[in-house]
Amino acid sequence: MVPVGIEAMNVFGGIACLDVMQLAKHRKLDTTRFENLMMKEKAVALPYEDPVTFGVNAAKPLVDSLSEEEKNRIEMLITCSESGIDFGKSMSTYLHHYLGLNRNCRLFELKQACYSGTAGLQAAVNFILSQASPGAKALVVATDISRFMVAEQGSALTEDWSFAEPSGGAGAVAILVSENPYVFRIDVGANGYYGYEVMDTCRPIPDSEAGDSDLSLSSYLDCCMQAFLEYTKRVSNVDYQETFQYLAFHTPFGGMVKGAHRAMMRKVAKAKAPEIEADFQRRVIPGMNYCQRVGNIMGGTVLLSLASTIDHGHFDTPRRIGCFSYGSGCCSEFYSGVVTAQGQERQRRFAIEKRLDERYPLSIDEYESILRNSTQVKFGTRNVKLDFGFISGALEASRGKPRLFLEEICEFHRKYRWSL
Repeated sequence: MVPVGIEAMNVFGGIACLDVMQLAKHRKLDTTRFENLMMKEKAVALPYEDPVTFGVNAAKPLVDSLSEEEKNRIEMLITCSESGIDFGKSMSTYLHHYLGLNRNCRLFELKQACYSGTAGLQAAVNFILSQASPGAKALVVATDISRFMVAEQGSALTEDWSFAEPSGGAGAVAILVSENPYVFRIDVGANGYYGYEVMDTCRPIPDSEAGDSDLSLSSYLDCCMQAFLEYTKRVSNVDYQETFQYLAFHTPFGGMVKGAHRAMMRKVAKAKAPEIEADFQRRVIPGMNYCQRVGNIMGGTVLLSLASTIDHGHFDTPRRIGCFSYGSGCCSEFYSGVVTAQGQERQRRFAIEKRLDERYPLSIDEYESILRNSTQVKFGTRNVKLDFGFISGALEASRGKPRLFLEEICEFHRKYRWSL
């Protein structure tokens, strides 16, 4: 069996962000309750950004790091999103074009709420393992945005959006999967998956969301336990506390992850409170750094946590990371892989934290103007030209960097341009 896993990965957390404590005070939220979100900043999508631009901007550094020969071995491109822009045409076609990839390439899209990124990763892993095309690579891009056009005229599914708003982010994670798993070597066959029908959150119409936050929490906790227990049936001698030196969770917000980890430590590891907190700080917090600065990016969030873990963990010796992925509706999976010091060094060349530091900090007035303009590009928009003078400070902050932006939609066809 050939080795398989992540050869390289990159994160794009937008060109603009907002201090979420500033937002909480502006919305007059209960800051004691707000602290449970464990959020610092959120990426905010501007009107001339969409899931395509986020995806391309995440993947371009990966593609540019390859030789022409290596680039031509990308034979599968999967976009993973619940923010699709067309009921038929896949966003992967746009990414394929703007990344300049070989036309001998499979292009398709996956949707399963926040599980989609893991679904794409596992599909790519099995393509490589099949050896149908030895030496081939697969590019998986999980990309999503939140614009907060909330579903109206309903009471059964009305999530507390005042607290969902600060944690809802925008961004993309791109991963290159191959038989050269320099960054994250997958434990082949070490998968526990678990799913069933539940109406915890949904997108009943393309630009709106609805949900039951309490049901979503209980489903997340249930799936975390059951997916892990299934993992233990397939892998011998697994210990939740000792087998995994780090844990990367799907992170809707930090408090949910902390609650899931606490439940697992109590029920599976039989640990007490002080030990649980120390374990959380050591094994989980490294994976939350980027999530606290970008927000929930749906299918890409567990991969965002994985990237954060690799960048902020200690890998003087090879360490195993356990990953829990959850998507509302629902489907979940617990899987794992190994990271080395060499892998961390390769990963850090993409300087994800530096790119997050370079984002334009929005004022509350600028953020509110973005929300007022959030309907400018809705699902099904036929014709529109975007105003690049809007929030010009954000564009100026990205000057000199290769960034793709949405320029116009002409008869449904999206046209993009690179930044100056």
